[in-house]
Amino acid sequence: MGASPLAQVLRRLPVQKSASLMVGFGTADDAAVYEIHGDKAVVATLDFFPPVVDDPFTFGQIAASNALSDIYAMGGTPAFALNIVCFPDTLGLGVLERILKGGLSKLKEAGVVLAGGHSIVDNEVKYGLSVTGFVDRDKVIRNSTARPGDVLILTKPIGTGIVTTALKRGILSTTAASEAIKSMKALNKAASLSMTGVKVNACTDITGYGLIGHAMEMAKGSGVNIVIRAGDVPVFKAAMRLVGNKAARPGGLERNRASFGKDVRVSGVSGPMELFGYDPQTSGGLLISAPKASCARLVKRLVAQGAGCAIIGRVESRTRGRQLKLE
Repeated sequence: MGASPLAQVLRRLPVQKSASLMVGFGTADDAAVYEIHGDKAVVATLDFFPPVVDDPFTFGQIAASNALSDIYAMGGTPAFALNIVCFPDTLGLGVLERILKGGLSKLKEAGVVLAGGHSIVDNEVKYGLSVTGFVDRDKVIRNSTARPGDVLILTKPIGTGIVTTALKRGILSTTAASEAIKSMKALNKAASLSMTGVKVNACTDITGYGLIGHAMEMAKGSGVNIVIRAGDVPVFKAAMRLVGNKAARPGGLERNRASFGKDVRVSGVSGPMELFGYDPQTSGGLLISAPKASCARLVKRLVAQGAGCAIIGRVESRTRGRQLKLE
């Protein structure tokens, strides 16, 4: 759902307050964090969506990795999960089995226990998970605590929205999309572990609102301005080839531009690179805001853990005008 219509609904809901709720939906963070006792807190999230690839097992893997990502972005360790399934009664159960096995394979890789789930009959397949994890109270990483002078690091290329739309519409083959599919299946566990023991001010994962949308949430929540250097943002090769093809552009791209574009200043950036900023991602990477002093160490750890690593911008003090600059 687009950010603007969703915000219209959420702002009409009564605010729920609790002394134990450390992170709610007030800053559009990735997961809820609830203090349970002493220095421990629970991290909880939920995510599900229709297939983005044809192969059921691969779809299950991508959906599970996507759901787990919210916990990793908060600096937490996922512990157990519940499946969420919408499935047509006209489709063979073998397809559902493959989807669930795909999801389970990623849970096992993450060391997460599948504890149950819920299913309903629906005309369209949808799958995802509710994931619960844990984090030390003083080690929660929010999306609303970026600081001026920080360096912005992105751990996966972008462009999955264009790639998966092209797959659905028969414009792109699975082989040509393999780079993006491999990335969507990859857990953000290594990137999250890389933040352990390194000074990191803020983090968010890049999903449906795209790089610009999630960076904007970070800017607004933190009371800062964010500058993204478009030329330094890694993009999947298949997406780069397809960006000029309007048939490959997902509907979410225009919804994201409508929701966030008014607060973005574009300077010297080509049209295609601006479009990538709004492209809705599935199981994207982490956007990490870290002080310059810890940047080199963080980059070294990301490389050592096998995570991607691209320095794509900076955080500046809040000024009047637009909160995000694409240069």
